Amino acid sequence: MDRLPGFRDFYPEPLPDKEAWSADARNYIFDAWRRVSKRYGFREYDGPPLESLELFTAKSGDEIVGQLYNFEDKGGDAIALRPEMTPTFARMVVSSERQYKKPIKWFSIPQLFRYERQQKGRKREHFQLNADIVGETDPAADAELIALLIDVLRELKLSPEDFEIRLSSRNAWEDFYGAGGDAERAYEFYQVIDKLEREDPAKSDEKLKELGFSLDEVKAFIDKAEPTPDLQLILDNLAARDRARYVRIDYNIIRGLAYYTGPVFEAFDKKGKFRAIAGGGRYDNLLKLISKGKVDLPALGFGFGDVVLADLLNERGLMPDFSGVVEVFFLIETEELRSESLRFIGELRDAGICVDFSLTPMKGNKQFKRALELNATGTARIDCVEGGAPEIVFKRLSTREEVRFPLGTAVTSIQNALQAEPEIS
Repeated sequence: MDRLPGFRDFYPEPLPDKEAWSADARNYIFDAWRRVSKRYGFREYDGPPLESLELFTAKSGDEIVGQLYNFEDKGGDAIALRPEMTPTFARMVVSSERQYKKPIKWFSIPQLFRYERQQKGRKREHFQLNADIVGETDPAADAELIALLIDVLRELKLSPEDFEIRLSSRNAWEDFYGAGGDAERAYEFYQVIDKLEREDPAKSDEKLKELGFSLDEVKAFIDKAEPTPDLQLILDNLAARDRARYVRIDYNIIRGLAYYTGPVFEAFDKKGKFRAIAGGGRYDNLLKLISKGKVDLPALGFGFGDVVLADLLNERGLMPDFSGVVEVFFLIETEELRSESLRFIGELRDAGICVDFSLTPMKGNKQFKRALELNATGTARIDCVEGGAPEIVFKRLSTREEVRFPLGTAVTSIQNALQAEPEIS
């Protein structure tokens, strides 16, 4: 029986086929997301994968229903698998914001689901880092989020040559349009701008002229890339952190027309081989909308999916080799030594060392072969010296060098041996 289209199986390495996804790679990405988010003072939260359908239509309108996995439950309630995390985040903050000092800085790593056409870099499910700040209007909060995004990418060994953050502002476009546009047709204008890089220029020019503008005017505004006062404050803040070199003003970025209220940004790979890596911005009206006017707090956040990121890391050769997870394969040469070996294996594991061994009796050469198959760093065994105290023999498999340690100090000695660089002659 095959998995559903657009969904993924995550296997431990080595992977069984080219279509399989790596659970080790997923954990590597998750660990980086968590490390950097916590380093920035963000606290982790989570919510249920099932929510009321109304929560998502309240934010995005009824048209989103066609993109959802939704159903009526046994109680007759309209339910949906979460397609994004921000509505859940907003619901949780609305219900509990009085219990938390502002600004609230939270992050989560949810699995999200959308029933839509599969494309390169887009599945029907994905995992995503969501990071949000609530309760701060100052552009310093926008800079904090962008710096977090930059540093997560840096943590994954991506450099300024690999990616850039394109920064824009809804306020800048509102000022541009407001100078000569019909307020009732503003949404049409923003839709044209949002599709500029994907639509035929002649068609875009025709639509813009119907709204009182021209493509040349719009392109001149985009090419000038003059930062608004709020964007300049963000750039200055990032420059003080030595992060401005990762960011450029790009008014082609417009994002969620009915959702974002100020600065917006997206992360792209500089070679242009992939769709946007991440995106976000300020959404100061959402909490008021979700709470029906009871809670009115400024907010901003971003989403950072795992699918494009994993493709990018693989394409750049930045995904680590996950084959050598086992550090020590313990050889049990005779069954008389099994009990003593199990005791010592437990001590090694208590010390944080990854140890494997044969669960049942097996010839020594087969045990050694298994150690090689697992790409273990080394093997260890108990050697009972006649007339002397038992010793632990540790062999580094890359060099076949053997060293002996007294049983009482062997755990620390093996830890040190594993941390040392092998001397290859």
